[in-house]
Amino acid sequence: MSRLAAKLALCLALSMAVSLGTSPTASAHEVRPAVTDVTVSDTTVEIILRAPIEPIIAGMNLAGLEDTNLSPLSDRHDALRAEDPAEIEAALRAAWPGIAARITLMAGTTRLDPQLAGVTIPEVGDITQPRDSELRITAALPADGSPVQVGWDASVGSVVVRQMGGGDDAYTAILAGGELSTALPREGFATEGALPVFGRFIVSGFEHIIPKGLDHILFVLGLFFFSLRMGPLLWQVTAFTLAHTITLALASLKIVSIPAEMVEPLIAASIVYVAVENIFGTRNGGGRVGLVRIAVVFGFGLLHGLGFASVLSDVGLPEGRFAISLIGFNIGVELGQLAVIAAAFVALALPFGRKAWYRSAIAVPASVVIAGIGAWWTFERVFL
Repeated sequence: MSRLAAKLALCLALSMAVSLGTSPTASAHEVRPAVTDVTVSDTTVEIILRAPIEPIIAGMNLAGLEDTNLSPLSDRHDALRAEDPAEIEAALRAAWPGIAARITLMAGTTRLDPQLAGVTIPEVGDITQPRDSELRITAALPADGSPVQVGWDASVGSVVVRQMGGGDDAYTAILAGGELSTALPREGFATEGALPVFGRFIVSGFEHIIPKGLDHILFVLGLFFFSLRMGPLLWQVTAFTLAHTITLALASLKIVSIPAEMVEPLIAASIVYVAVENIFGTRNGGGRVGLVRIAVVFGFGLLHGLGFASVLSDVGLPEGRFAISLIGFNIGVELGQLAVIAAAFVALALPFGRKAWYRSAIAVPASVVIAGIGAWWTFERVFL
């Protein structure tokens, strides 16, 4: 075994020990936005909702929740994932009055009564993965011609609202829990200007890093702990940014498509690698970054770009605003990454960076913890 391989094996063993001692044993269940397609006619509004409905049936509060394992109702949620479609539908219909109360449908100032008109639930598959069901929700409209607004209670989490029948320019929005859509007319369709769409996707990209992107945050921190010199950090961040911009664009255009089951474990492994490099690859806070490190970071950036693209595929980019939405999302991601680096610099580099013990007391222990979390995620995403 080479010296580098031995060091890598040692670090992985140590980091796995750390992660096993600090991480939950159940597999991760990421909370994703529900997607709703809304059709408004003269007399009715119809909503086709696609989402995992087990968290909603279980009564989880999804406001700000990133993983269903973090909810006290996670056991009930996991049990629902193992139930067949007939049992899930029965549980859904029994819980519907409470669920309907958390859906807001407004026609002008009139609150509408959402009815569950149909449900399609897939058969039980891999119970560690979300099962997307489809609900058909309808409501009768008053005869006053008033436009319709759609929203969810914050406890149901975020939702994507898309008005159907309007072509490329039809309204598409990502609503945080508790927000209402714009007014959707009965004739024609609602539209958004380019600037509001651009700003909304900047916010979405930023939120995908802070607070939702812990794996990306740890990777960026791994880059930060390599060296306190600005040059090495800039080279790494530039390589990472260029790479994930490329794959984010290619994946969003459907030129490249790699299953999340492959991408997510590799993203976790990338966290381990950069952290291990911090421990063994540099000997002081002013270490120089080499071409190999830059190339590796670039390669990992390609993976992270695919991870970002999976979020956009869940949400769906408005076709008539594809370019500005993609650019806005990427800018938001960059702002989130810069915010992480700025926070780490202010909290650690400025007060402690010139201390002789900075590397041994801060950079290396932090990198061990980062490697530990990444190693656990790698194991979890492959085997659990």
